[in-house]
Amino acid sequence: MRRFVVRAVVNAIALWLTTLLFSLLGQADGVRVVAYRPNDPVATVLTFLLLGIIFGLVNGVLGTAIRIVAFPLYLLTLGLISLIVNGLLFLLVAWISSVIHFGLVVDGFWWGVLGALVLGVIGWVVGLILRPLSGRDQT
Repeated sequence: MRRFVVRAVVNAIALWLTTLLFSLLGQADGVRVVAYRPNDPVATVLTFLLLGIIFGLVNGVLGTAIRIVAFPLYLLTLGLISLIVNGLLFLLVAWISSVIHFGLVVDGFWWGVLGALVLGVIGWVVGLILRPLSGRDQT
């Protein structure tokens, strides 16, 4: 359970840094997060945590199933198909959050691929920093 909570926090922090990076680069229209109550910092944090949980569940369940089924395609493309798969999973999280009328907003497929790429890199770095909290061994 502790690993799941830490992973959700890592996803939330990575998503926050991703949207912050896009807004600092002037590309706030590409990937952004809409809180369920605008201009409320607590609602914004809760929105990012909810999106971190949704992203973890989608990536853990559906992403794993896709990676297992599409293993030959991963081999054939030397892993480059993972960019497309991660972009589609990112767009799926955006669609799920649009159903509840707040959360992640992605303006197109290529924004989804770029957002997933940036989120993956930032999530990896944040995960390295927070790994001791999850109870995993350092080996």
